Amino acid sequence: MRRYHRLGYKRRRSPFWMWVFLFLIFLGVAGWILTRFFPQFERIPPQILAPKNAFWSKDAPVKITLRDNRGLSNFQAILTDGQQNIMVASNRFSIPVREAEINLQLPEQASKLIQHGHWQLLVQVQDTSLINKVFDTSSVASIAIVSDTKPPELTLLAKSPTIAKGGSALVIFKAEDPNLKSTYIEAGGHRFVPQIYRQKPYYATLIAWPFRKKHLSARIVAVDQAGNKETLPLSFPVVYKKYKTSWIRATNRFINGRITYVAKQNPETAGIADPIARFRAVNETLRLSNEKKIHTEAISRLSREPVGHWKIHPFYPLKSAKLVADFGTERHYYYNDPKKEISHSWHLGYDLASVRHAPIVASNAGVVVFAGKNGIYGNMPLIDHGFGLTTLYGHCSKILVEKGEKVYAGEVIARTGKTGLALGDHLHFGVLVHGVEVWPMDWMKRNWIIKNIDNIFRKADKVIGKIK
Repeated sequence: MRRYHRLGYKRRRSPFWMWVFLFLIFLGVAGWILTRFFPQFERIPPQILAPKNAFWSKDAPVKITLRDNRGLSNFQAILTDGQQNIMVASNRFSIPVREAEINLQLPEQASKLIQHGHWQLLVQVQDTSLINKVFDTSSVASIAIVSDTKPPELTLLAKSPTIAKGGSALVIFKAEDPNLKSTYIEAGGHRFVPQIYRQKPYYATLIAWPFRKKHLSARIVAVDQAGNKETLPLSFPVVYKKYKTSWIRATNRFINGRITYVAKQNPETAGIADPIARFRAVNETLRLSNEKKIHTEAISRLSREPVGHWKIHPFYPLKSAKLVADFGTERHYYYNDPKKEISHSWHLGYDLASVRHAPIVASNAGVVVFAGKNGIYGNMPLIDHGFGLTTLYGHCSKILVEKGEKVYAGEVIARTGKTGLALGDHLHFGVLVHGVEVWPMDWMKRNWIIKNIDNIFRKADKVIGKIK
């Protein structure tokens, strides 16, 4: 047998496999370049912004948001319990969009089915990337569905026996629902948000009848997380209080004196040259701006915390005071001709006068929510007494408290003066319920407070009984 020894010989590889290897490298590099630099081939999956759990009713669709950096192609939503599948929605976008907000409505045939068993909403979305032809880059989200078609239950426990036009009242009620989202009282075009009274499901709030509203329409409202809504009408024996109307001559001395002084101190009115226009701007435009600030500050500390006890005493802010201007007076101003009105406004508090720079007392404890200058009201502290009740003290010569400070009953908070739009030294005293101006006299009478506040709490306590 012959043996061949080929020293140093190494077998050569086939050229075919070399070309295959190089071709695979080329494909890999090309694929990387396509997915890296060509957005048509990007592989970033779309986003589905949706809750993990959703309450679903006919009136409250499930809201989802779809997003993609390139563009959305299509989506579908299927309701399933693992055995039954119900198509909820599907759509192919004719024009690719980067974001879409979708409201998924409960199908009629599913409304009864999802009350039994465990149902999920599966949402699948796909983008416009061409890579989807090879790889699946779609996104899927699963939302657990809770069916709730039963509205909350409302029960009135106690309320003030009457309410006067421009006055206040207390309402205590019960709102029951395992999925309660919010409850409030609509009255006179305003929304009064209650606090939990003692413990859930009991609620209490003060309400007001705005004095410029001819009639009062009020109702308790409760809404659950599924969107179910229940209302309970509130009716009161009403007291129609008639407010005064006065026609006042605007003298040159008043216009060129106090009006001009106030106008120069405020940017909104400082540059107005015409005397009548300046007067109207101060008495109307600036006044409305100042009132808006008062309303905002008055509700800035409205609490949502439970309240177990709230006691208020009559307000006597100024000792031995004389009433010099009433609440709710409609004032018409004229210049020379009494038949030609040049401005119009309402007076939203009591003007009380005693002696110059008299001490002003906080009759009830509270927290100062504002202490500073406020246009026509001059130097003005504003005190929150809790439960939505706020008191205002205008035209002060000096403020003795600061914003955020806690004050106590009997404490001197300021001194009377004539800052702002005031001709003489006095106190403008105002009372607000949830930011709505009300007749101060109610809150200055002990008998009214006992009858309309204290007794209502007692009546509700008897119904509620002992809290475990």
